[in-house]
Amino acid sequence: MNDEQPIAAAPPDRDAIDASLARRLVDGQFPQWSHLPIRGVQVDGWDNRTFRLGDELTVRLPTGDWYAQQVDKEQRWLPVLAPQLPLPIPSPVARGEPDAGFPYPWSVYRWLDGELASTARIDDLPAFASALAGFLAALRRADATGGPPPGQHNFFRGAPLATYADETLQAIDRLGDEIPVEAVERAWDDAMATTWDRDPVWLHGDAAATNLLVRDGRLAAVIDFGCSGVGDPACDTAIAWTFLSAGSRDRFRADLGVDAATWSRGSGWALWKALITLVGDLERGANEDAVGTRRVIGAILADHAERR
Repeated sequence: MNDEQPIAAAPPDRDAIDASLARRLVDGQFPQWSHLPIRGVQVDGWDNRTFRLGDELTVRLPTGDWYAQQVDKEQRWLPVLAPQLPLPIPSPVARGEPDAGFPYPWSVYRWLDGELASTARIDDLPAFASALAGFLAALRRADATGGPPPGQHNFFRGAPLATYADETLQAIDRLGDEIPVEAVERAWDDAMATTWDRDPVWLHGDAAATNLLVRDGRLAAVIDFGCSGVGDPACDTAIAWTFLSAGSRDRFRADLGVDAATWSRGSGWALWKALITLVGDLERGANEDAVGTRRVIGAILADHAERR
């Protein structure tokens, strides 16, 4: 797989990537599953359209060039990583080829049971944070030799935080009085002052609540490794501010064993995403979403003030 150049293809209309297309692809390439029903899932992602294939399988169809680069990476590395991790992750069953007017490779995975993480579904948030920290720590211990470095395939997760410096500064400028500019700039500058000076390690790249499955009140599985790679793992701490509360955040940091510099860069990743998201929220007039985004920024700034 070439991590540097996107796959040349005309992107399909996202709405046209539907169950009928998945049916044609499966029937044409994997007739052994042609008897299995195909249906949509309750919560679909943006990078891929996902469909349930029978009771035990799922079909994932990339929605664009960059996302299509993730197919071969996941097919290659998820079977290598799975035995080294304490929780289930997606297990590739088959790789599909472009066909039926769909221009990208695609995947069939084993279905993983569970519901997307939410505070209402979690019995003990500090225990949840500890389980996630244990998973990410195990991922970092996995042999990173030959693993995919940051690039277009994972939107440069694991690269230096400076990758998104221009976007961050532009967002600060556009938001103006909508945010406490001086406090935001201090937090960003402190995050930018640190670097990862060790060997690259495995990272998930998008350890967000939408990629964590809960069953019986506990963390049950980690999904969607499209942004995975090897590099600086700081981005995997962003969930500390986007989802966890103060007590569970402390538990997460302690169990993950994160040094101060990595924690600071992680807050920078979270801040970058929150700032550009807030710009979008305000432009769309999504006031309710903006309230949640402001809450994330507030958590980042409060944590930064405590650390100074």
